[in-house]
Amino acid sequence: MSDDTGTQETPAGSTGPRPEPIRFFGTTWVDHDNGYAARRTAVAVGSLAAAAASCLVLRLAYQGLQIAAIGGFVTLLMVVMFAVCSAMAFRTTWDGFSRRPDPDRQASLRGLLTVGFVGSLLAYFLRSLTEAPGERLHREEYEEARKQYEKRTSRRSGNPKNRRRP
Repeated sequence: MSDDTGTQETPAGSTGPRPEPIRFFGTTWVDHDNGYAARRTAVAVGSLAAAAASCLVLRLAYQGLQIAAIGGFVTLLMVVMFAVCSAMAFRTTWDGFSRRPDPDRQASLRGLLTVGFVGSLLAYFLRSLTEAPGERLHREEYEEARKQYEKRTSRRSGNPKNRRRP
């Protein structure tokens, strides 16, 4: 059962696994309810708009470098740096949708991912065209948790000593 915010409600006394919320989607990804399609559309449009605005800012920065006349080599280095960082940020973000990222690696790549923010935005846009970003990973983990829970709760309870023998 879900409320308007997309968070999963559980009945009083329920001890089963709860789905993990996804940014912008809450737990609407579980049953694709409460405006899931509208949220996916909004996330796709928003991430694409943010990527376009970011490219405009980068364009203004490039023009600033040209006006400053710092030289072709430094300008080339800046362009290559943003291209490489964006490509690496895209790949890291895309991989993060299918498996849990290593926290130590994420911490060491934080600066690179910040510079390559356009790549992260594009990865978010492309993934939101097919599903909520990270939905597949969360769904696999949630289904596995539910299976484990069912397996644990369906076991025979009580004292096995009192069991009748044939």
